Amino acid sequence: MFDLSFYGGKKILVTGHTGFKGSWLCKILVNIGAYVTGYSLTPPTSPALFEIAEIEKDIQSIVGDIRDLRKLKEIFDEVHPEIVFHLAAQPIVRDGYKDPVYTYETNVMGTVNVCECVRHCKTVKSFLNVTTDKVYFNKEWDWGYRENEELDGYDPYSNSKSCSELVTHSYARSYFDDLGIAVSTARAGNVIGGGDFSADRIIPDCVRAAIDKKDIVVRNPFSTRPYQHVLEPLYAYLLIAAMQYEDKRYAGYYNIGPDEDDCLQTGVLVDGFLKYWGEDLKWINQYDDGPHEAKFLKLDCAKMKATFGWKPRWKLDKALEKVVEWSKCWMNKEDVRGCMDKEIEEFLRAVNE
Repeated sequence: MFDLSFYGGKKILVTGHTGFKGSWLCKILVNIGAYVTGYSLTPPTSPALFEIAEIEKDIQSIVGDIRDLRKLKEIFDEVHPEIVFHLAAQPIVRDGYKDPVYTYETNVMGTVNVCECVRHCKTVKSFLNVTTDKVYFNKEWDWGYRENEELDGYDPYSNSKSCSELVTHSYARSYFDDLGIAVSTARAGNVIGGGDFSADRIIPDCVRAAIDKKDIVVRNPFSTRPYQHVLEPLYAYLLIAAMQYEDKRYAGYYNIGPDEDDCLQTGVLVDGFLKYWGEDLKWINQYDDGPHEAKFLKLDCAKMKATFGWKPRWKLDKALEKVVEWSKCWMNKEDVRGCMDKEIEEFLRAVNE
């Protein structure tokens, strides 16, 4: 069984630490005794989990753009990280349509810059690039995509993350293999959890509508996605980065998603949210004639399971319960940090059962 105490005393660099997933990752790492430096733009939303949970007081937080190679390299030279988690990205499909140049600059050249810094940093032993399930050429078929499927995302965001994957693969072959740096990419499905305030995401839309006591607008209620609680992929990232740190043979490309029965239509997901929120809310189907988005997408996670003995711990029903629990804690001005700590502890207990 993988022991998270591996990270105690390790120097970790997290790009994109002010985002939703980055904030949860930093909280886990700090709780287990890692020395964390974050490099990112200011929080992308207002409110923001990073600020609400006061993550900045636990870590060294650097405001910077991954497109700025000079500044990024200065931070690597200062911190001397042993492990790098690359989460910084423009992460929204619709924003990619609105501003494709910025999306490609951030998601492609940003990855090039991070890879360059890893290449020239003598202390890095393990590097994980976090991408997305949308990197695959989506054929809208009924079975899950495997890691050897074609990478060719449809829209600018998805395609830029496909390119980010290819950049990482090239650097691994051209440089990292010879330097003894273990590198993996992790392709995660849709994540949900407390503290996500992003625009154009279904659970944040649900929470905002519930707080305002309005009907929840669902744009694509019949689209199928692999939904999972945010702690599921974060634990998997920690697992991969630690295992390849100890043994470079674990480096590779990994899908991280829920079991097939948690690949649900969006309308069903919202029904689950309403069950836990209560207050007699409802949702409405209201397509807004937006840009193309995939109707059906699933991942085959057999490689993660076979390689590491990994499996999802929290079913979607449990994940939705935790989303509502955190959201009401925040809404009622209770102890958000304590709520996060409790949630992390409960998840890790499930991992160890």
